[in-house]
Amino acid sequence: MRVNEILEPSMPKSWNEETKPHKFCPGCGHGLVLRALGQAMDELGIQDKVVFGCDIGCSLLSWDFFKVDTVQTHHGRTNPVITGMKRANNDIIAIGYMGDGGGYAIGSQHLFNAAVRGEKITVIVCNNCNYGMTGGQMSPTTLPGMKTETSPYGRDVESTGYPTKGPEMVAAVAPEGAYVARGIISKPRQVKEYIKKALQNQIDGNGFSFVEILSTCPTNWRTNAKQTWDFLENDMTKYFQTGELRVPEKKD
Repeated sequence: MRVNEILEPSMPKSWNEETKPHKFCPGCGHGLVLRALGQAMDELGIQDKVVFGCDIGCSLLSWDFFKVDTVQTHHGRTNPVITGMKRANNDIIAIGYMGDGGGYAIGSQHLFNAAVRGEKITVIVCNNCNYGMTGGQMSPTTLPGMKTETSPYGRDVESTGYPTKGPEMVAAVAPEGAYVARGIISKPRQVKEYIKKALQNQIDGNGFSFVEILSTCPTNWRTNAKQTWDFLENDMTKYFQTGELRVPEKKD
C-alpha cells in the first residue's frame, strides 16, 4: 500500500485500498502540505521506516493520514518525542509535524535546542499566522497589524513584538549539515521539493532538517477565496521570504 493516503476521491483508486477527504476546513493549507509529504515519502520509498509525530492543534488531524507508525504528542512537545525515538533507533526516519503555535510558542525551546544540537530529524511547520483550532487567536507569526481574536485592533508590535521567523532562527543556530527552507502552498511542487530534500538530508545522516510552509486559514482569517490567496501570496511573503536558507555542502 502506498504512503499517500490523502488522495482525493477523483484520483485512481488502484493507488490505494481506500480514499478519504481530509478533515480540515475548506481552503485550509494543511491538506496540501500533507499531500506533498506523502508524495515525498512515496518517491523516496521510506514508508516502512517513518515515524510520524504530530502536535496538538489543527496538525493533530493528520494522525491517521498515512500508513506509517504515528504518535500524537502533547502541545509543543513533538520535537523532543521524535528526537527521543530517533536517538533510540537511528534507522527510523523521524518526522515532526506542527503548526506555528506549537512550533514557535510553547514548543520554541524544543525547536531551538534540537536545532542547536543538530538532531537528525525532519521538522515541518505549517505557518498560517494564527492558532487555527482554538478560534484564531494571535500566534507568534501573526503579522504586524493583523486582526485576530486576541488582537481585534491588529497586532501591536510595540507590546507583543514582531512575528517569529522560524527558518531564519534555525539557520542561524544549527550546526553544519542542516537543511532549512521556507515554501508556500501556492507552489506545491516547491513544497514537495523542499520536504523531499529535508527527508533526504535525514536519510544521508547530515543533520537537522527544517521546513516551514506558508499556509492558509480562511475560516479564521474570515476571507473569501480571492482574499485568502492575496493575503498568502502578498502580505505573508512580504515578511516571510520563501526559499532555501541552508543547504548542506555535498560530500566528496
